[in-house]
Amino acid sequence: MTDQTPLPRHQRSRGDAAVRLRNDAGVPRLADLRQAGSAKAILPRVGALPEIVFLNTSGGLTGGDRLSYAVTLDACLRATATTQTAERAYRAGAGIARVDVALQVGAGGWLDWLPQETILFEDAAVERATRIDLGPDAGCLALETVVLGRAAMGETVTRLRFRDRREIWRGDRPLHVEPLHLDAAALAAGVAVLGGARAFASLVMVAPGVEDALPALRPVLDEPGVSAAASAFDGRLTLRALAQDGWPLRRQIARALFILRRGAVLPRVWQYQEKTG
Repeated sequence: MTDQTPLPRHQRSRGDAAVRLRNDAGVPRLADLRQAGSAKAILPRVGALPEIVFLNTSGGLTGGDRLSYAVTLDACLRATATTQTAERAYRAGAGIARVDVALQVGAGGWLDWLPQETILFEDAAVERATRIDLGPDAGCLALETVVLGRAAMGETVTRLRFRDRREIWRGDRPLHVEPLHLDAAALAAGVAVLGGARAFASLVMVAPGVEDALPALRPVLDEPGVSAAASAFDGRLTLRALAQDGWPLRRQIARALFILRRGAVLPRVWQYQEKTG
């Protein structure tokens, strides 16, 4: 006789957080804050510019979870948005975790999107889409960092499904489109894909004249244990970096951000404020 007892249905996480800042005679003010489920947004007062910190209270992602973050800046506003800690994607079991990030920057504004690392564990399954919409003369600096397992724990990731897509638009014109697909076959390809690296980062800055930052950026891309390179053309600067571990990669990214952000300190929640000059 076959056991017909139904399998338990696991709880899935849902989270949605959105922040809108308005321009009140040159002073940024909170216009709207929406939070639902496991997604939260806080706005700590840490400096002259607004800082938005997103967090996922579920403790990580697994199959079937849904998470979304959104920021809207009115015209001529500048802000930094980040995450409270690294986002962890655990074994999926069944289903795929979905993350959506929607960022809108009004005319003449600027947004630094500086989330902390995404850590992917064995058998994780994640699809993430990030879209940044820029108004006229607006700009942005966007970072994504991925770490495959925890080197200190001796973890090796050989199986996962990770689909990541970043897009930056101005009106109906795409300025930057960056798709990434990682699976078991890609991880097994060796030098053809990541060259054995366990951590990698992609950084893009979009604004008129960003090419001028390249001469100052390239000399600091020399962190031991990290392979990094940068290029710039037609209002877009890109940086790619690979490393065997997340810590030296974070050091390298911090040094690059010090140059690109003209000495501005990192978000406080990064817990990394080493002098990088």
